[in-house]
Amino acid sequence: MQTVALKVRMDCEGCERKIKSVLSGVKGAKSVDVDMKQQKVTVTGYVDPKKVLKAAQSTKKKVEMWPYVPYTSVAHPYVSQAYDKKAPPNHVRAVPVTATCSETTLDDTYTNMFSDENPYACNIM
Repeated sequence: MQTVALKVRMDCEGCERKIKSVLSGVKGAKSVDVDMKQQKVTVTGYVDPKKVLKAAQSTKKKVEMWPYVPYTSVAHPYVSQAYDKKAPPNHVRAVPVTATCSETTLDDTYTNMFSDENPYACNIM
């Protein structure tokens, strides 16, 4: 059993019915749930994610794999790549770990300037 979540651009109930009928026809699909508010379609069953994605794309709608994860599972949820205004509540975009904040050498010099181990730190303050 596998669950495949997709983000599908749907405007009306007709779009919803079309997506649901096409994805119900995918071999191995047991159930298809459509959430119009979140623009999310969930297919459950013995399905291949690539085949589900290809079947959804055949409807000529804008389709992508579900890009959002709960913000508690991301190390830096407010990094520019992760934060998305269109995301559902308490969710952010799934980003690779490489998209994190990092210290620069400039930050390092300021840290050393005010360090307790720096004998000239009192002169600055």
